[in-house]
Amino acid sequence: MELWIGIATQAGIALGLSLAVLFILWLVVKIIGRKVPWLPPAYEDIRPRLRFTVVVLASLISVASIAQSDQLWWRITTQALLILLILSAGFLLQEVVNYSISRVINTFEQGDLNNADTRRIATQLRLLRRLGNAVIGIVTIGLALFTFPDIRGLGAGVLASAGVLGVIGGLAAQSVLGNLFAGIQLAFSDAIRVGDVVVVEGEWGTVGEITLSYVVVYIWDERRLIVPSTYFTSHPFETWTRHSPKVYGVVMVDMDWRVPVEAVREEFHRFINTTDLWDGRTADCLVTDATGGYLQVRFVASAEDSSKQWALRCLIREHIVAWLRENYPDALPSTRVIVEQETTQSPK
Repeated sequence: MELWIGIATQAGIALGLSLAVLFILWLVVKIIGRKVPWLPPAYEDIRPRLRFTVVVLASLISVASIAQSDQLWWRITTQALLILLILSAGFLLQEVVNYSISRVINTFEQGDLNNADTRRIATQLRLLRRLGNAVIGIVTIGLALFTFPDIRGLGAGVLASAGVLGVIGGLAAQSVLGNLFAGIQLAFSDAIRVGDVVVVEGEWGTVGEITLSYVVVYIWDERRLIVPSTYFTSHPFETWTRHSPKVYGVVMVDMDWRVPVEAVREEFHRFINTTDLWDGRTADCLVTDATGGYLQVRFVASAEDSSKQWALRCLIREHIVAWLRENYPDALPSTRVIVEQETTQSPK
């Protein structure tokens, strides 16, 4: 009977201690939050896990103070509470890391998303967040497992044979570790960034995610291309936004020899000044080839980014073809066939 009274008393103490700690934390956040506006939202975000961690810690302290180490239930309860405390503390730390890094990322992304430095820093922070979560998770699980005496003994045996196991594990995990280090290299070497426009395996798209082992490329038709990180460290690839998203668009149009080139050039410059897709930097019209019975005319126009460049190219092509058809139909490509007819003299 005295034991149960003691347990109930300790449970009440644990509850009271938890409430007191949470109240003090809430009061501190409220006072400091007047000068630090981001602190109250951060506290609200982590409060559920913080409450759970504080309750588990108070319960563990209360149960441990009963001093019933010869009882099986006491050992099981203490062990369970200790594991819960380690896991909840690990999850709480992950929550703090995620909130802190996400806040910094949001601050950067409120600026110019076309800025290469902004996208580089945001990419590195996202990778740091994933790496931090992975490290915290591994350490948390390891600490929880090492609360068991048998596993601590096993750990000593594993360390003794680390030479052989290290070689075997290294060979087995070569691909995984290769992708892991390649992902870290991509982020911190600034080779690619989230938001970069790239061409991979003939597919045009935008880098949407960079993880520790793979890169997700968002294809223009809403498909998703999953590429191992090692691909970008061992293969050449095209990037259209390395330092600036501004690009040139090129349109090639075949025309007949009879086309008035100067009139085409004047119409092109007149038309390009009427569209908002052109950024005003470059616009040119040149005859680049004259073979096979055709003139090859190249139209070059600049745009602010790759999406506008694609739309501008299509618009130029459509307009030039329609303009030629309406004004100079003889300038459209045509095939000439010369038929020679042999004449024979009739016998006299």
